[in-house]
Amino acid sequence: MYFDKFPTFLYGFKINNKTEYKLVKDISQNVRIRKEILANVTLYDEYDIRDGETPEIIAEKIYKNPLYHWVVMLCNERYNYVDDFPLTQVQLEKYIDNKYGANRDAAHHYIDPNGNIVDQNAVDVYGIAVITSPVSNTDYEYTLNESKRRIKLISPSLLNTILKNFKDII
Repeated sequence: MYFDKFPTFLYGFKINNKTEYKLVKDISQNVRIRKEILANVTLYDEYDIRDGETPEIIAEKIYKNPLYHWVVMLCNERYNYVDDFPLTQVQLEKYIDNKYGANRDAAHHYIDPNGNIVDQNAVDVYGIAVITSPVSNTDYEYTLNESKRRIKLISPSLLNTILKNFKDII
């Protein structure tokens, strides 16, 4: 559905030393939801993604059509389905094990009492040692994953406006 309205053009593919022309979609179009819609807090609701929910599941739940998954993605300026959505608990554990192995509980970074990331041996402006706390690789990845959970959802009553703007841009 997202690419249905994109323009097409003929493109030559070299196949077995012969050029074959195929009609292809021009996916280079740059489509964004207007910033004034995203800036107006009354036009959208915040939503916390549950484990296992995909943009299609959310679109079905909110807009009654899974084909509007692209609206969910665009209004949140998320373009990478894999990296921009939270992993499930099982996926996250597997990811952490693959990335860090035996170092999953090692310090990823250190924070001061205000939550600022600091060097492990940080000192204040007077040269006095600052108390730091380590944040493990596991805790870092869990926090990063959770930060992807809250998204904006355009009000279903505005869906037709979004679809019209999309069609006008294309």
